[in-house]
Amino acid sequence: MIAKELVVIGGGPAGLCAAIAAAESGSRVLILDRSARLGGQLIKQTHKFFGSENQYAKTRGFDIAKILLSRVDTFADLIEIWVEATVVALYPDKVLTVVQDGKYIKIQAKAIVVAAGASEKFLAFENNDLPGVYGAGAVQTLMNVYGVRPADRVLMVGSGNIGLIVSYQLMQAGVKVAAIVEAAPRIGGYKVHASKIARLGVPILTSTTVLRAVGETCVKQAVTVKLDPAWKPIPGTESVHDVDAICVAVGLTPLTSLLAMAGAMTSYIPELGGYAPILTDEHESTLADVFVAGDAAGVEEASSAMVEGRLAGLCAAKRLGYPHADFDDIVSECHAQLAGLRNGPFGCKTCAGIAKMREVRDHAR
Repeated sequence: MIAKELVVIGGGPAGLCAAIAAAESGSRVLILDRSARLGGQLIKQTHKFFGSENQYAKTRGFDIAKILLSRVDTFADLIEIWVEATVVALYPDKVLTVVQDGKYIKIQAKAIVVAAGASEKFLAFENNDLPGVYGAGAVQTLMNVYGVRPADRVLMVGSGNIGLIVSYQLMQAGVKVAAIVEAAPRIGGYKVHASKIARLGVPILTSTTVLRAVGETCVKQAVTVKLDPAWKPIPGTESVHDVDAICVAVGLTPLTSLLAMAGAMTSYIPELGGYAPILTDEHESTLADVFVAGDAAGVEEASSAMVEGRLAGLCAAKRLGYPHADFDDIVSECHAQLAGLRNGPFGCKTCAGIAKMREVRDHAR
């Protein structure tokens, strides 16, 4: 068994910021990531971020990844990186098991930051297993990481920020977006993204969902249907779209399987994306010395994930005996930044979810 001081599970925005903050404090860190390169969702994101200068506003996602990775490189003496390393188990005594290069490795950590991110939700409809039915993350990976155009004509399902942004990226790649369908009665994402899509002539059909994919060996058409106020299909309102792909962008759910395996308390909180861990204000789980940050703690924007990662990394390092010289000031600033990011119509949902999580936490005491 290998002994490590602080292990960060996940090398996306939250994990990288956690590792940097812990290393700044003096802790030794091991980053584990199942991908071949670090950066997580950032490396797929070609759009410019909102927020403030602290969250790299007006900077494209893949450039933010480069900035964070350059910061990691400055701590080469403290930060160790394992890529293509999949964490397959986490135990209550902070033992992790990892598969890398065909080897099964056991690690004993003193503290852990779980920054495993989130998985895409999917949608049940007829023939949803046909080739040509994608999750939005797969489409972004194909286009923005590997330079592969996934289709010629796409139906987008979901008008949240992911659906709107990926629709625009598809059009930038020369793909025709036939329409965006949204089951809710209103558009789910930022108006600035929706307006950009509308100006390019893409219809956004609210109170509408996909009924079935049509095709023998791959998608040839998509059938949509209008929904009544009770979210039931309205007979006779079906429409047929000639497309060769359906992209599903209906939200994310926190990846909490490792936390649940170790016995950390979770609760179903829809506002946070599904089952979410119960955390202290320092982002520590109900397992001592196991912290959580980013989408694994509740689905938000990458800007919030970076701040949460910094907060978790600072607190984990302090627990290990490496308090940052400016710990109190930085922690206060992190909380202030999170409050600012959540101050708005979209942040209300997150705030409601966090309030529910705290109720569960306080009731369990």
